Amino acid sequence: MKKTPKPRNPISAESIAKRAERGQNVSRYFTNAGRMMPPVQRVNVDFAQDMLRELDLTARELNVSRQAVIKIFVRQALNQHYLAQRARHEKTSSKRA
Repeated sequence: MKKTPKPRNPISAESIAKRAERGQNVSRYFTNAGRMMPPVQRVNVDFAQDMLRELDLTARELNVSRQAVIKIFVRQALNQHYLAQRARHEKTSSKRA
């Protein structure tokens, strides 16, 4: 019967950092399987009270936070903007040809 290796307990980031500071090789803790996330920048946006109520209602319906709803809607609006921009560009390109 084959023996399966025991799962290792995850090591904390602090422990890895301490090992690296002591000059130990910590490369085995990094698989490069993930992706780097760009830094997040906090912004302030003012909303009218009625819009906040709508956002909160939508957040409850979707069972997500208000912040998640805002991010979703902004992403959708940007996607629509880029699609419209591309369509306009293709329309003007086809007229020139």
